[in-house]
Amino acid sequence: MSKIDSPSLQPKLLFKNKHFNTLYRYFKTDFDIPFQRKRIPTKDGDFLDLDISSVESDTAIVAVHGLEGSSNSSYIKTLASHFNALKIDVVAMNLRSCSGELNLKLASYHSGKTEDLEEVITYALKKKNYKTIYLVGYSLGGNIVLKYMGEYADKIPKEVKKAVGISVPCDLKGSAMTISRLGNSFYKYNFLKTLKEKALLKLKQHANHQLDVQKIKNATTFKEFDDAFTAPTNGFLDAVDYWNKSSCNNFLHLINKPSLLITALDDPFLSPSCYPFEITKNNKNFHIIAPKFGGHVGFCEQFNMDSNLWLENQIKNFLLAQ
Repeated sequence: MSKIDSPSLQPKLLFKNKHFNTLYRYFKTDFDIPFQRKRIPTKDGDFLDLDISSVESDTAIVAVHGLEGSSNSSYIKTLASHFNALKIDVVAMNLRSCSGELNLKLASYHSGKTEDLEEVITYALKKKNYKTIYLVGYSLGGNIVLKYMGEYADKIPKEVKKAVGISVPCDLKGSAMTISRLGNSFYKYNFLKTLKEKALLKLKQHANHQLDVQKIKNATTFKEFDDAFTAPTNGFLDAVDYWNKSSCNNFLHLINKPSLLITALDDPFLSPSCYPFEITKNNKNFHIIAPKFGGHVGFCEQFNMDSNLWLENQIKNFLLAQ
């Protein structure tokens, strides 16, 4: 199967603008979700903060946010609200240094760090006794989720039934180059600003580091930042090595459980290489929904956020289908 037929996204005029749709979702964070925080230790001596919105269900969604997001991101809160109403728990995973507190290790999160997702799933199964787990990841988190589904294909717990990735930079190099274009300067500036701030704080905590502080401070592209910080702290040779080894595109053909990519054709963050339509033709377990509009993790149709549930309905229809 290649592309799933789905109800068409029908945005009002302003929402046909990819940047407006992207930013509208981003800034709508006024949701009240009763998250309960749980800190879990990691095998490497660090920690992960989970925010759990429970309705005492035996089914849960493990949700992974995007670059510089958190459980406070509007798309995570919307997901929690929607699926709690369906009597499904949501376990929102905060990637390292994204929960409001820096993690302990010099290395932070990155786009391919599937071992952290594995630890969250292990915790959910052992401590919460879920019978069914679904994975949902947004943007960078979507890359982690889909990479996990392929990379761990032969050892995924039986309780993990399905996965969904939204607006996924399936080719990290292509996406990094696209975000660095002039028209995306607003996004690039804001991402790099907080990434560099966290990295520099980390260097103060780890005084024996061997990194070039000036290169981190001067980074104006994702390549420069990943060359200076992400790659060396995570054992990669450089940014290109990191991107090549972490892109989920390289693992999609291995997926053996139902998995869905929801991605807008007008996404301002994605290069043509981030749309793996060819892979769907040869893997019956990997599917794509690709509406014409939607921006990056937007998929809004109008100003009333209570009615902007096209994305959540696609997730629901896929995950809960028999």
